[in-house]
Amino acid sequence: MAKLQNLEFLTLSGNKLNGSLPNSIGQLSKLQTLDVSANCLIGSLTEKHFSNLTKLVGLNINFNSFRLNVSPNWVPPFQVSSLNMASCHVGPAFPAWRQSQKNFVNFDLTNASISSYIPDWFWNVTFDLLDLTLSHNQLVGRLPDVLTFSGVVYVNLSYNHLKDLGRNSLSGAIPENFEQLWQLKSLHLNHNNKISGGFPLSLQNLTKLGTLDLSYNNFSGKIPKWIGAIFMQLSILSLRYNAFTGGIPAQLSNLSSLHVLDLAGNHLTDSISPALGDLNGMVQEQNINHDLFHEYTEGYYYQERLDVSTKSLILRYTTTLSLVVSIDLSNNKFSGDFPRELTNSHGLVILNLSRNCITGSIPENISRLRQLSSLDLSNNRLSGVLPQTMSSLTFLGYLKLSNNNFSGKIPFTGQMTTFDRAVFHGNPGLCGAPLVIRCAQDNSGRQNNDVKDEDDNGFFDKWLYLSVGLGFAVGILGPVFVLMLKRSWSEAYFNFVDEIVYSLGLERKRKRWGRRNHGGN
Repeated sequence: MAKLQNLEFLTLSGNKLNGSLPNSIGQLSKLQTLDVSANCLIGSLTEKHFSNLTKLVGLNINFNSFRLNVSPNWVPPFQVSSLNMASCHVGPAFPAWRQSQKNFVNFDLTNASISSYIPDWFWNVTFDLLDLTLSHNQLVGRLPDVLTFSGVVYVNLSYNHLKDLGRNSLSGAIPENFEQLWQLKSLHLNHNNKISGGFPLSLQNLTKLGTLDLSYNNFSGKIPKWIGAIFMQLSILSLRYNAFTGGIPAQLSNLSSLHVLDLAGNHLTDSISPALGDLNGMVQEQNINHDLFHEYTEGYYYQERLDVSTKSLILRYTTTLSLVVSIDLSNNKFSGDFPRELTNSHGLVILNLSRNCITGSIPENISRLRQLSSLDLSNNRLSGVLPQTMSSLTFLGYLKLSNNNFSGKIPFTGQMTTFDRAVFHGNPGLCGAPLVIRCAQDNSGRQNNDVKDEDDNGFFDKWLYLSVGLGFAVGILGPVFVLMLKRSWSEAYFNFVDEIVYSLGLERKRKRWGRRNHGGN
């Protein structure tokens, strides 16, 4: 490796390379880009591996099993603009050598086994940082009162333990100066950050946001109406499992690009806004997949990702995220009738309204949701008959209607025949397959058929006996009447009978005479 002194770019990503990197790679003094990401490489990376890489500007060792083993006072010989060490063991301490790097554009330490405070100096940056990803660590600490990297496009601090956010704020609210991040397109502050307070007003200046994920925190208060007037590029909104109250503002229908709306696990009340049926991003069927890549500077991209609840599972979507069209309002306190306007959302793939207090019935035109693959309406107060049109939802692979007040016969045809009785549990008024309870109309129909059969059998028996009697009478009395009416026929008939009787008597006498003669001899 040391013989390749003129090598400037080394890209070996996406192969199945194993083993370790040789120390001699650190002698490639002209190397500008080193990319060995997405392989099966292991071993320690020491200061020798970087000793002479003075011209290095791009380092990508993502998704390997490297362990960074450098001294706490190490100062790298390079100034990189892109540094990616996801899924490598960098911690447990936050890397102090990062303080010497002044040209960062992309900084990714996802799942890097860091379990320490974020140092204050980390936020005092003057370079044009565009992508900051520190998710899936055990970071603790705070966001600063002043953020200097105002040009950042992508921030992902999810799956950490950032609790005390705001130097003088005991509630841990997002600092007001977050509005300086005006170019931000994707913001993930979800999972275990425990950020509290009302919906952050400091986000109002982030007009370019395409993804906003604040799930699994302690935000409270009402969902503001201004979301529908400011985030016009928003395609993904997840406020899952916070403490928001009130209703869903009708202004959300202005978000023409929104195709994922997740408000599950809050304290939202009132009826579900009919305006949700006007979301243009859900009206059209999404048949063409396109990766949700965002370019934050020339040559640098990041791929959007999201955890989506579907079919009682939490699934992470990346490459097919654009095909996910989802509304999840489960585990709230919504009331009122089933929102029939939702059937205008022809592109819906996932609909979850479970664990609310929704009344009314399922509309007949639910068959318009032809793309629906997951439907959960369980644990509500829905009633009425299940529409026959549900059997035409050919993509429906998950259905849960348990613990409601549905009644009548289950339309067990078409796609509905793929579901077992557990889907309908807790609806005592339902009957028919796949349940063991038979419908009353079926039993009455069977009784009517039995009565009809009995009547038919009785009618047949009567005609049978009558025909036998008539046949017997005709057979016996017919000849008598004929013989009485025709004297010549009568004389001929009786003469014929006499001759037969005489012949039989004569034959009998002959046999008796023969036995006597045989015995005498």
